[in-house]
Amino acid sequence: MLTIYPPQERPLDTILHQEAQLRPEFETLNSTPGIGNVLAATIMLETGTNTRFADVGHFSSYCRCVDSKRISNDKKKGEGNVRNGNKYLAWAFIEAAAVALRCCPQARRFYERKKAKRLPVVAMKALAHKLARAAYYMMRRQTLRG
Repeated sequence: MLTIYPPQERPLDTILHQEAQLRPEFETLNSTPGIGNVLAATIMLETGTNTRFADVGHFSSYCRCVDSKRISNDKKKGEGNVRNGNKYLAWAFIEAAAVALRCCPQARRFYERKKAKRLPVVAMKALAHKLARAAYYMMRRQTLRG
């Protein structure tokens, strides 16, 4: 007779703290609205060192939070490689934006303001971009949300 044992029930947070080498950026990211333990670890590990990005625009581009297009003389000249960047960071910031909508009134107001003018998908991506910019500056300065 085959005996099936229940899987060992250890929460993902416990495994994460034991296995991952968490840097100070983890606590900084964890204090951001919408970013919990798993998303903070994902963003921290996928970003690497923050000094590899020259400025916040490069970080946002790496997170796939901005459009990829070429403009010259105020005319669109083409689109770049839209698959450039890190798809896991793009996912993490979209998830963070969805959670921030539920728990942060400022994020909800920003989303509603954007949604009134554009499609809901575009408004969600704009909120993800705002969270990515905030995360970049918080990781750069090592500050907690106050």
